[in-house]
Amino acid sequence: MSSFQSISGQSLGSLDQLKAAASRDPKGAARETAKQFEALFMQEVMKSMRASTLSSGMLDNNATQLGTEMLDTQFAGKLSGLPGGLSDAITRQLQRQMGVPDLSPESVRKASQTTLAQALPALATKGIPNHVQSFIQKHDAAARAASAASGIPASFMVAQAAHESGWGKREITGTDGSKSYNVFGIKATPGWTGKTVDVQTTEVINGQAHKVTARFRAYGSYDEAFKDYARMISSNERYAKVVAHAQNGNAAGFARGLQQAGYATDPAYAEKLAKTIQTTQRVQSTLA
Repeated sequence: MSSFQSISGQSLGSLDQLKAAASRDPKGAARETAKQFEALFMQEVMKSMRASTLSSGMLDNNATQLGTEMLDTQFAGKLSGLPGGLSDAITRQLQRQMGVPDLSPESVRKASQTTLAQALPALATKGIPNHVQSFIQKHDAAARAASAASGIPASFMVAQAAHESGWGKREITGTDGSKSYNVFGIKATPGWTGKTVDVQTTEVINGQAHKVTARFRAYGSYDEAFKDYARMISSNERYAKVVAHAQNGNAAGFARGLQQAGYATDPAYAEKLAKTIQTTQRVQSTLA
């Protein structure tokens, strides 16, 4: 009993440090505290093992005992924090207590699919077309992961992807029919070093629609497309006001900001996008 009291007493200091560091890096603080607790636990396990081992006593003294304890401390430190170990379980428990969400891609995907499976029957009764349901189901997890990293609402990103791709019916493909996964219509700027596809598109120039061939970015998956979109929007000063509107939940301001920043040449782009956002938000309200 005294051993576990010792562990608890020592871990209280770590818990105090965790609370102090939570505002800066809650997930990192939880991992570090969990690792310390596991190390203390491992020390007690090794101490119990040595106590149950027969010893001749001939060479035992204070110096050898101190050396053994130091060696056990080193072993405990090396054995702590390994993947799948006790610290992983402690970290998850601490994060739940602190209200820190598990934003790993697999966790986000599972939570999203579970929520959608529960909500899709309700969507059908609200007049949401099947192709809209399918598009949201396909991209919801990627949008939520990108939202967690950028602060842009997932519904805004899904809406823009839907508007740019016609709810997935007009996705950008290569001349050989290969998928680009570029549901946002992001063009390949001079600094882009990834794959590209050349596509004929319509641009409005001086009020007139013209067919032009443009080079667009190509990705390996939809997850990559959503991550790149969120990174581009949130890291470019040109879209600073757009991100501010998004983080405030201002759909109309977000749509106008994109048009004013030159994201698209269609003069009715903001109006069309705002309507698509309203549709996705109707769906999101059902998912909530």
